[in-house]
Amino acid sequence: MKKIAFLLLFIIVFNPVFGQSKKKQILLIGTFHFENPGLDIAKVNTFNVMTPKSQKELEGITDKIKNFGPDKIFIEWNYEKQEKLDIFYSKNVDSLLSKDADERVQLAFRSAKKLGHKKLFAIDYNQAGFPYDSLVKGMQEANQFDLIKKNKEAMADYERSQNQKIAKYSLTELLIDLNTKESNTKDLNWYLETANKAGKKDNFVGAYLVSEWYRRNLYIYSLIQKITENRDEKIMILLGASHTAMLREFIKYDSNFEIVELKDVLK
Repeated sequence: MKKIAFLLLFIIVFNPVFGQSKKKQILLIGTFHFENPGLDIAKVNTFNVMTPKSQKELEGITDKIKNFGPDKIFIEWNYEKQEKLDIFYSKNVDSLLSKDADERVQLAFRSAKKLGHKKLFAIDYNQAGFPYDSLVKGMQEANQFDLIKKNKEAMADYERSQNQKIAKYSLTELLIDLNTKESNTKDLNWYLETANKAGKKDNFVGAYLVSEWYRRNLYIYSLIQKITENRDEKIMILLGASHTAMLREFIKYDSNFEIVELKDVLK
């Protein structure tokens, strides 16, 4: 009997079929601010999602999300204000959809309503710093003129590229573009190739900014891990594209999850 028990244990531990649990699927959607408050460092034009064409696209996108069937939807909302989110979502969603351009309303609320979800989950962490002015000052004090030039060119290139796409692309095309490998790589490149190098040898203002950005996103990911339950097979995460670029890296090393690409859901 002991031999049989030992054999079963051996099979479960060393056989990959027994040893692996089914990965949870994550529909990870990186987005731009539909209702652009102009608070980001890079200044881009606003895309009007309230036009009949964009509203029709949003209906189609959220129909596909419904077909994907996430068990939970996570959004960029201060996790300490979950109750406020619950109250906001409990209002007349149809009324909100007709007047509130915010991406959380237009994409997440619309999807949640179609899925019959009673709530959405707040996962943003708002206590991390982002001392961009100090970063630029640190570059100037260190006479990092090439880095200052590189930073300005990167911002100008991003603004130009995004504004061209906003003028040319449909809403669906914009969202798919934001969730490509190339777009995600550019986000990460700026933090490591530019920001992290800023400051004199004994001034780590650049590394501090980058570490705070990592901290914010690690806390976001921690909340996703904690809130996701064993019974959840699929989840959807809606965040700014700079956040999802980071989350992609975290998920890569988490054997519990696998990413489902937006472009595949929208086929």
